[in-house]
Formats: sequence, C-alpha cells, structure tokens
Amino acid sequence: MPDGNPTPSTSSGSLDATRRVVAEKLHPLTVRIDQDGLYPEEVLRDLGVAGAFGLHLVARGGPGDMAGAIDAMTAVGEECLSTSFLMWCQNACAWYLEQTENEALRARLQDEVATARQLGGTALSNPMKHFAGIEPLRLFGRRVADGYVLDGQLPWVSNLGPDHVFGAIFGVKNGGREQHVMALIDCAEPGISLRQDAHFTALEGTRTFSVRFTEAFVPDTMLLAESAEAMVGRIRAGFVLLQTGMGIGLVRACLDIMRRSDRTLEHVNRFLDDRPDDLAAELEAVDATIRDLATTPTEQSPDYMRSVLQARADISTLSLRAATSALLHAGARGYLRQSPAQRRLREAHFVAIVTPALKHLRRELAQTASVGAYSL
Repeated sequence: MPDGNPTPSTSSGSLDATRRVVAEKLHPLTVRIDQDGLYPEEVLRDLGVAGAFGLHLVARGGPGDMAGAIDAMTAVGEECLSTSFLMWCQNACAWYLEQTENEALRARLQDEVATARQLGGTALSNPMKHFAGIEPLRLFGRRVADGYVLDGQLPWVSNLGPDHVFGAIFGVKNGGREQHVMALIDCAEPGISLRQDAHFTALEGTRTFSVRFTEAFVPDTMLLAESAEAMVGRIRAGFVLLQTGMGIGLVRACLDIMRRSDRTLEHVNRFLDDRPDDLAAELEAVDATIRDLATTPTEQSPDYMRSVLQARADISTLSLRAATSALLHAGARGYLRQSPAQRRLREAHFVAIVTPALKHLRRELAQTASVGAYSL
C-alpha cells in the first residue's frame, strides 16, 4: 500500500496525479485486467493517494467538486473501464458516508475510504430495482440488541474482498409494513461469505461476488440510515452522476481509436455512420449537461432528477454507438483479441446494463413523465 496520509487536494492537482497513475501504473496492466481478471488493488490505493476519491466530498474538508470526481473517473475510463467502475464503487461508498447522519461512522471511516486505505463498494443494485418495482428485495434483517441480524443473498456486488466494506439496504418487518434500513457492511464479519458464481464477458477484474448473509450481525455503529428511503433521496443524484465518468472516458477512447484508424483508412471510413467529429460534438453537449447537473448533486426536485436520469441514459446510448463505430473504423484489426476496439465494445454494453440500466432509466423517465415522482 502506498505510504502517506494525504490532505484534500485541489481538483486540478488531483486530476494531474490521477493521470500519472494511469500512465505509470494502470496502462501496463490493462490487458491483464481485462483478459486475466486481475484486480488492480495497488492502482486503487495509488488513486486514493492521488486524491481521486475525495473530490466530491465536503465533510472531510474536500472541495465538494462532483464534476472533478467525474473527471478523475473519466481519465481512468479512457484507459480501462474496469478500473473506472471500481472508482465508482469507491466513490459511491464515500458518498454514502458523506450523506449519512451517523456522524461517528463518518468520522471513523470516510477519510479511510476517500484515501483508499479502506476499500469499499456498493450493493444498491437490488434495492434500487426493488424501489422501482422491477424485482423483489433480497436482503432482510431483524432487530436485536445494538443492531440487526441479516439473512439473504445479493448477487454481483463489486469491489469486494475479505477486508472491504460496502453499502447495502435491507428490509425489516415492522408490524404490517416493511421498513428499509441502510448500513455499511464489513465483509470480515461472521455470517458473511463471498462467492464468485459467474464470469463475465468484460469487467472481470472488478472483484464481483455473490454475497451470502447467514445470521450476520450489523451493529448500530455501522448504520448509515434508519430510513433508507430518506438516504436514497440524498444520494441518488450523485450515485447516478458519478457513473457518467465511465461513459465519458469510454467515448473519448473510442474517438481516439477512430481517429487513429482514419490515418490510413479515412478514404473508406468516411462512409460509416457515427464519424468521430459528429460523436465528439454530441459528447461535448452531454458533458456540458452533466457538469451543470454536478453543481447541485444533492438536489431532489423531480425536474432535476429527470435531467440526471436523461443524462445517464444519453451517455449509455452514446457509449454503445461510439464503441460500435470504433470497431467498424478499426476493421479486422479491431477484432483481434488484444485490440482495444473489441474491449471497448464489451465495456460499452456494461455501461448500458449496470444499475440503473438503460432500460431501467427509460422506464423511470416514461413513468415520471406522467406521475412526476421517482422510485430510483
């Protein structure tokens, strides 16, 4: 693990340091991360020292620059989407600690997470889909002295390990109704087991596990919110906006593939749809919208949230178009096993299926057009 106990840095200084980590530490590992499922733990530690996980935070004295946090994820995503996604997991965990009313928990762990001395993730895919009426809740707890005892199973939780933590939401039966509680879960606690039940076409190096809870005790000291619904209201815009860094970085990488291919193939590539200059103009417009939205990441108004979800949907569709076009621009060379073009196409589909998936976003947008409320 890198030495040092960094203080919050400016966004520009942190972004410069992030780019150095990308060039010096991440770039040599990208193919192994994709093809061998290498988990880039030391890169994440280095990014923590660079300040990449603290830019969106205010509680620890940081700049509160959500756009800066997205920029850092973008810089990493231009090289490797797996690592950019791991950054999102880490940033989301820090964001939960930013918004919790459990000040003792924030004081104890937020700086550890923001500097990557404590690695962490998020298990909100299932509850987000549950709140949207897409699938049933998979994790439940019962109240005991000084905490809750949890049972259930969460599939596909990322950035995990035996010494990691992650945010989760569980249901508690309270008379005739179901209460929802949010907590930070310690993977080392008895009754919590991690299993790798599946292997993915991309993002294999993200330590994505199925998490089984069997009479697992979660103390009150680890609670993020007794009312998960109120907490979700505070975190949801930031949760979604942070994901856009993955897509922006991927699209920029695809534009680079297209332009490099055009050095020798422009005479035939010019007949393809979605040429680089056209996609670049679309990306600039989406990026400007995201930057504007990122200035108020705790806003909860319906119009604001609709704009956030639309921007997230837009970067998903743009990622798919850019990655498809990049492979077509590269031609047969883009279809080679180690070619960035074929990797980017696989990664682009992940941008469109990670929660909230493109179909989830479009469902929410269609429903809110008529009722004006958000379940996400």
